[in-house]
Amino acid sequence: MQTLEPVLAAHPFFKDLKPEHLQVLVGCASNVRFDGGQYIFKEGEEADTFYLIRHGTVALEMAVPARGGVTVQTINEGDVLGWSWLFPPYRWHFDARATELTRAIALDGKCLRDKCEEDHNLGYELVKRFAQIIELRLQATRLQLLDIYGHAPGR
Repeated sequence: MQTLEPVLAAHPFFKDLKPEHLQVLVGCASNVRFDGGQYIFKEGEEADTFYLIRHGTVALEMAVPARGGVTVQTINEGDVLGWSWLFPPYRWHFDARATELTRAIALDGKCLRDKCEEDHNLGYELVKRFAQIIELRLQATRLQLLDIYGHAPGR
């Protein structure tokens, strides 16, 4: 049986992570699959996982009154999905729906939080990496808002 260690080591999110930290992550990782249209998680549910998308596309959606679910971002192959598992109260803030067959590596958030408590260096590495993703996603959201609201009539 092949381990997920080479898959994790090859992912850009874990680039240059110490081998001993990769071994810890493997103990919290599993392969998952979602069919097109299937929800991976829903807003308000317990956030206990994050995903490395290996194939497919995931729509991050939020409920908008009178419009229903609106896609606010699309997560693709090679991207990381979900950081709410890392920050209390550990609840999802959006819905995530596979838009096509999606394969991913799921990492158990509870398992990782426990491992980070045991090894603060691992925790620091993960927080630094997630902070970069959060910053990039906030910048993308800022650009979307500028696109939506920056073209007011008369300007």
